[in-house]
Amino acid sequence: MLAEESRQDLPILVAKRISKSFGDVQVLFSIDFDVRAGEVHALTGENGAGKSTLVKILSGFEQPTSGQILLDGEPVTLPRNGAAEALGIVVIHQEFNLAEHLTVTESLYLGHEVTRFGVLDRKFMRTAARRVLDQLGSRIDENALISSLTVADKQMVEIAKAIGRKARVVFMDEPTAVLSREETDILFEQVRRLRAEGTSFVFVSHKLDEVMEISDRVTVLRDGQWVKTAPTSLLDSEAIAQLMVGRELSSLYPAKHEPNVDEEIVLSVKDVSTGYVEATSFDLRRGEILGFSGLIGSGRTELMEAIAGLRPRQSGEVLINGISVAAGDFRAAGRAGLAYMTKDRKGKGLLLGEGMTANLTLQSIEQHIKHGYLDPSSEAEAMARAKRRFDIRVRDDRVRVGRMSGGNQQKLLLAKIMENQPQIVIIDEPTRGIDVGTKQQIYHFIAALAREGRSIIVISSEMPEVIGLCARVAVMREGRMVGMLEGEEISEQVIMRYAAGLKRQLAS
Repeated sequence: MLAEESRQDLPILVAKRISKSFGDVQVLFSIDFDVRAGEVHALTGENGAGKSTLVKILSGFEQPTSGQILLDGEPVTLPRNGAAEALGIVVIHQEFNLAEHLTVTESLYLGHEVTRFGVLDRKFMRTAARRVLDQLGSRIDENALISSLTVADKQMVEIAKAIGRKARVVFMDEPTAVLSREETDILFEQVRRLRAEGTSFVFVSHKLDEVMEISDRVTVLRDGQWVKTAPTSLLDSEAIAQLMVGRELSSLYPAKHEPNVDEEIVLSVKDVSTGYVEATSFDLRRGEILGFSGLIGSGRTELMEAIAGLRPRQSGEVLINGISVAAGDFRAAGRAGLAYMTKDRKGKGLLLGEGMTANLTLQSIEQHIKHGYLDPSSEAEAMARAKRRFDIRVRDDRVRVGRMSGGNQQKLLLAKIMENQPQIVIIDEPTRGIDVGTKQQIYHFIAALAREGRSIIVISSEMPEVIGLCARVAVMREGRMVGMLEGEEISEQVIMRYAAGLKRQLAS
């Protein structure tokens, strides 16, 4: 028993007084951190706290400016660009590290191909890939191209890749951001199984309920500095949140804005169908925040993309302020005053290799043209307004968007959407992958837009989010709207009963 306890307490990987600067900008300040054998160590903090940078240093993707890394008690310089996998250190990246033109099997074995008599043993690799996917409860086809997969399926492939590598330390950077609760439960079951076998995990997440559920210890960073490391059993979600932001979060959600039932209807959706969504109808009032809930795959995003003109409608009508908008015409919807904010800010919302200003004015570029030329002073004024209005905080205005924290990226995306002053805003997963402090800010931004008289649709997989923000909540299941909840009906229990098919569907 004593031998087992000492094994559990032995640090495998240690960061001692790690600091990191990018040019003149210091982002980590003398951080101490360690990972013990057979534990799940949660690493949390607001966006910009330095979590991802520390993970990159401890996995060899970045080198520290100063400090020391120990592996099994010995000083080590970790090899770059993923080569630390040979030492048993594997990363499940927040940004997918998958080649779109490869199959699932080829992606799982990329750089670790199995050969027989000098020839790739494709049958063995396919069988092994299927086995790992089955362990994760995934129905993904091992022969499918990565480019054909959904965001959630790509994340499962990343997880399968790490589990299949027999790693000693697995870094998981926001691994559940795009997973359903069922998929998350399966992932955690595998984490617990591997932890019992001695594998260690560093779990980077903003989902404090999951931190409490899966981790043994928690380390909190703030503004690039270490704040606290403690056993999870000695903390609760509120205490962790307060450590993250350095202040109390007594009012995460703003007071609900309840529009008058006689308010003008600004959006009317009548019997809209797509390839998956069936004959869905609803109205949206001026100044209303309307939530859309349901399990992943329920059709929420497909419906909203059809309303916004981003995907074709098979039938039905969309009226904005009483005027019918042609199917599949994104520009027409925009001219009518509707804007759509994607849930995939890195893949579809922002140009990560460009600066903030280029991203902000991309959809509103015509407003900044004078005498046939782009006016830099006009763009600079727009950027200054956006930074003030949405509290975008960066140390250097010239930073590329890909180097910004997730929270600042999300604020910039919202600012970009609002540059054209839309009256109707559809926001898909408004706080995915951002910390609790920035979540609070986003919620208050949304409420402020509603108070200005704008109408908001919020699509969210987080039920507390739609419950805390929305005056009405629509629930979707398998491509159909099955419930429209108001007042005291808006609760997790009622939403889940509709989402799971336990309540009778609305009449078509």
